[in-house]
Amino acid sequence: MFETHYGLTGRPFQLTPDPRFYFESATHRKAMSYLGYGLAQGEGFIIITGEIGAGKSTLVAHLMQTVDKARLTAAQIVTTQLKGDDLLHMVASSFGVPTAGLDKTGTLAAIESFLHTEARAGRRCLLVVDESQNLPFGALEELRMLSNFQLGSHPLLQIFLLGQPEFRATVHGAPGLEQLRQRIIATHHLGAMEQHEVQPYVEHRMTLVGWAGRPAFADDVWPRLFTETGGIPRKVNMLINRVLLMAAVDNRETIDADLFYAVLADLAVDSMTDEDWQNEAMLASAARHAEYAASVAPAPAAEAVPAVAEAAIPEVSRADFNHFVREVRDFAGEQQEARAILVQELQAAIDRIQSIEARPAAAPTDLQPLIGRIDALERLQAEQQKALHRVLALLVGWVEDDSAGVWPKGRAA
Repeated sequence: MFETHYGLTGRPFQLTPDPRFYFESATHRKAMSYLGYGLAQGEGFIIITGEIGAGKSTLVAHLMQTVDKARLTAAQIVTTQLKGDDLLHMVASSFGVPTAGLDKTGTLAAIESFLHTEARAGRRCLLVVDESQNLPFGALEELRMLSNFQLGSHPLLQIFLLGQPEFRATVHGAPGLEQLRQRIIATHHLGAMEQHEVQPYVEHRMTLVGWAGRPAFADDVWPRLFTETGGIPRKVNMLINRVLLMAAVDNRETIDADLFYAVLADLAVDSMTDEDWQNEAMLASAARHAEYAASVAPAPAAEAVPAVAEAAIPEVSRADFNHFVREVRDFAGEQQEARAILVQELQAAIDRIQSIEARPAAAPTDLQPLIGRIDALERLQAEQQKALHRVLALLVGWVEDDSAGVWPKGRAA
């Protein structure tokens, strides 16, 4: 929605990694230096760790665009809880090596034969393993064994391991991984952006989709944006996306601190944990898929459609849609107030229980009504939170579909 409103040619803050939007912060520049060094060495392991959303996948995707594909055959896998044999099959598949019906020995032989063929053709092979913190020790050991393949004195496979911070601790602390540690030639932890890098980062991504100063950003926005996101790129993307959405809904030409605070109040960002940030992304994605599924589902038979069905799907104008957006914002505010009241009631009930327990003659039955009340309040609070997330997710999915030119079925743009 805001892309169309401000005349942008695309979505500047999408959550999926896109090497086109690569921004070279200080920490990314250092990581690229390590990766470049590793490629020049042509052997061993390079380990890059970073927080969720720090830009590890975008970094590697950018690197892959800079290499000579005629001289390097690269494959990338994203791991889950894979056992060693399963990992070998995934590695083979990522390089296009057929392994159907092969056992572990056959799979290893097929991979080695492929690596020899590539080496004789003058091509080196690189394997990038993402989400490496999920790998069990057995799978890591299989990767180490793959790194042993050689043609004469030349190694045949180099491996980049990307993972969350705990992976670095695992590699350096586990006693059973000493042989793997001896093959690590460089490591780097991808940190967050510095405060002075947030503004150039946002403007860089905006410029790539045709931004020419509309909307404008007031100087007081950047410190707040850094404080709320800690300089983590994915968090910056999510939050600035919502700010731009509200700016478009309110027809703002300048994004300032007041608008920023309004977004924080609407979405309760101050209380969002890392899990909440991920849930927001998943809910929005789920809403878009649900809307799309509804739009492509075959129409029911005429006799099966209730008489009121036509009236239930009215034509909605742009003004009506904007009114709906404002109603959702109001609903979000009401839910926040309701949760605040519930918290007060919960605290009062807990205080009451504590006062009853302090009485020498207190009977256990005195506590049952209050315990039941607390259970009911907690259930109501959880239901309100789910309702708010569903409505906000639906709104985000609806708006993003609008920006792509796809309105929900039965609605007019």
